[in-house]
Amino acid sequence: MDRMKIIKRRLSMSLRSARPVDDSLSELAEQMALDETTTVRDNGETSTSDVTKGIVHENVKMGSDGESDQASGTSSDEVQSPVRVRMRNNHHRRISTEDINKRLSLPADIRLPEGYLEKFAMNSPPFDKPMSRRLRRASLSEIGFGKLETYIKLDKLGEGTYATVYKGRSKLTDNLVALKEIRLEHEEGAPCTAIREVSLLKDLKHANIVTLHDIIHTDKCLTLVFEYLEKDLKQYMDDCGSIMSIHNVKIFLFQLLRGLAYCHKRKVLHRDLKPQNLLINEKGELKLADFGLARAKSVPTKTYSNEVVTLWYRPPDVLLGSTEYSTPIDMWGVGCIFYEMITGRPLFPGSTVEDELHLIFRILGTPTEESWPGITTSEEFKTYNFPQYQVEPLVNHAPRIDSDGHDLLSLLLKFEAKKRISAEDALKHVYFRSLGEQVQTLADTASIFSVKDIALQRDPGKRSSVYPESSKLLSSRRFKCQLLLGT
Repeated sequence: MDRMKIIKRRLSMSLRSARPVDDSLSELAEQMALDETTTVRDNGETSTSDVTKGIVHENVKMGSDGESDQASGTSSDEVQSPVRVRMRNNHHRRISTEDINKRLSLPADIRLPEGYLEKFAMNSPPFDKPMSRRLRRASLSEIGFGKLETYIKLDKLGEGTYATVYKGRSKLTDNLVALKEIRLEHEEGAPCTAIREVSLLKDLKHANIVTLHDIIHTDKCLTLVFEYLEKDLKQYMDDCGSIMSIHNVKIFLFQLLRGLAYCHKRKVLHRDLKPQNLLINEKGELKLADFGLARAKSVPTKTYSNEVVTLWYRPPDVLLGSTEYSTPIDMWGVGCIFYEMITGRPLFPGSTVEDELHLIFRILGTPTEESWPGITTSEEFKTYNFPQYQVEPLVNHAPRIDSDGHDLLSLLLKFEAKKRISAEDALKHVYFRSLGEQVQTLADTASIFSVKDIALQRDPGKRSSVYPESSKLLSSRRFKCQLLLGT
């Protein structure tokens, strides 16, 4: 049985059982906090063998943090709340907030409950010994994680078929958050898109991927707590009057490729890249969001659905019905987004699959055996009986693009999937040479703006400086009808 079906069945069963919280969701919530402690190598890559698996753990004897309950010297059933159980600790020393933050992988600005330092010092095992999975979970729960009362709802941002998104504030850090409430049906349980999003995001820790802070599970809904970002790329382009600084285009494109290269290295396909799913904060940091259609390619199959990727950003092989694809599916979308940032308009705004293919072929030329081997034998391709369009230079449609940018765009928009440039190789393209060498060696969690002299410039079409007050409310209201609703 497919792993996703197994997980969904377990979630559905939890609603009919007497248990208030499903173990799988608890483990996922705990995993988010624990993964931040993974060792970072000198080259900035996370050294964990489990990070490539964008799926929930099935080994019930192993904690979601990779530690067995026996590792702490006590079984999981014996471990209760650290407040109620006195554990032997012969290495008494003064415990600081920093110690607890490091031990439990908490944010530096978290507000611990009154008296928690003393309780933790009294009941936690020595710092040179691992904590059991259940003790970690109990510790996080006592701080306030996994509880609805920890978050204050401020504004409703949007509503979709399965979820409603609110702007909120965390009582633990006083920071703004986005609360995605997913309604749970009694018979169906949690939607597959929600399970995919949680199971993938818990393992993806990168400066250019939206952070999932917390998971709250009740009988009626599943709430995902995300970091809050002010707007998406579509809104940013609208605020610029669709005229972005070429320098800013380069910085945003580099960040998009950084996040995507990280995902692809871990065999995760996003499958729904579009400007609305790329979020931007006040610093100019761009982050990939909405992993509801994402897929972990570590599953040993090559056949996926072709009903993925919004039409305008869908590659021709998928438009023609291909269900055998890999990371190049995302690279076509990158090319379309690159063009849209440069020109301020979509490259292929088709209304139907056939219309979309016509628009693609009118600019890139009708494919031949030379440009796309095997295409002339495709039954789907022959059914449409396309005219013989000639290739039009992309620079004719995007005059602001330079020769290096034109070369990169051409490599992204290859008909044949295996010929499209990879995200990792695209980062090294000469187009990004002006950003300097230091951006190539950043740690995964380091922002591109940590590099000296990297900063956004004023966009030519910007109506006012930074984020105009007149558009702030509009941006907040529109913010995630797309954030996480997947529209």
